[in-house]
Amino acid sequence: METKELKKLAERYTAQQIESCILQQVSKGANECNVVDEADEVIAALSKAEVVRELMDEGRTFSEALRELGRRIRKVYGTEETHE
Repeated sequence: METKELKKLAERYTAQQIESCILQQVSKGANECNVVDEADEVIAALSKAEVVRELMDEGRTFSEALRELGRRIRKVYGTEETHE
């Protein structure tokens, strides 16, 4: 998902609405947020948008929230690599 699309999702929907879209995608294979792609890609995109939105609700700008998301993703992958 491109940054522009992520920004639109994070600005358009609340974190709760995005969570609802994730649950809809898992249970029905479609969602009200109108994110369409392979199921795994939709869930990944909505999950990223939810984190970004939560950070924006805390007062961060979109850019700051995006950087924090990237930091968290790198941290997870770094942690997973050390356990292999």
